[in-house]
Amino acid sequence: MVEALIPKETGVGFRMTKEEPPSTSKDLQELQKKLSLLVESIQNNSKMVAFMKSPVGQYLDRHPFMALTVLVFVVMSAIPVGFFLLIVVLTSLAAFVGVILLEGLVISVGGLSLLCVLCGLSFVSLAMSGTIIVSYVVVSSLVNYWFPPSSQVKPSTDHALGSKVIEALFNPVFLKMSHLRPETGHCFTYGHC
Repeated sequence: MVEALIPKETGVGFRMTKEEPPSTSKDLQELQKKLSLLVESIQNNSKMVAFMKSPVGQYLDRHPFMALTVLVFVVMSAIPVGFFLLIVVLTSLAAFVGVILLEGLVISVGGLSLLCVLCGLSFVSLAMSGTIIVSYVVVSSLVNYWFPPSSQVKPSTDHALGSKVIEALFNPVFLKMSHLRPETGHCFTYGHC
């Protein structure tokens, strides 16, 4: 980038070179290609194929909102469960020394604390999943509205930004929530497809 700003000697004289920044649509297309390759590599994993053939995998495939909620819950509960298991191991070591009553008390209190934390995390993960789904739908609708495919005619640009946001929210793509996976025909979003 710095080399582009240094004048270069030519036959006529000094001239500044200027690089054009890549367009946003090319960046979005490249990002979409990378994400599709990542999703494809995950879907072709033998363990993932075996899981998706199980009854739980088929249920989560039919209910993507539930799958996202379970994923967020598992990620968020890893630290409290690990902390609880650490306390269990440490108190088990203390039990070998002769503190059996203390172990029972600590495990009982730890178990109740873990139960309370996991109940709270289930509500938080449900709320975060809802927020992620709504954000995905709104952002994808706005991106589809502001950067339509080349086959569609771009709307006039003399509208104010506020009217564009209102129009994007009432865009048929947003109302139908028709974000389908091409290989399965299942919805990415929670709603009617």
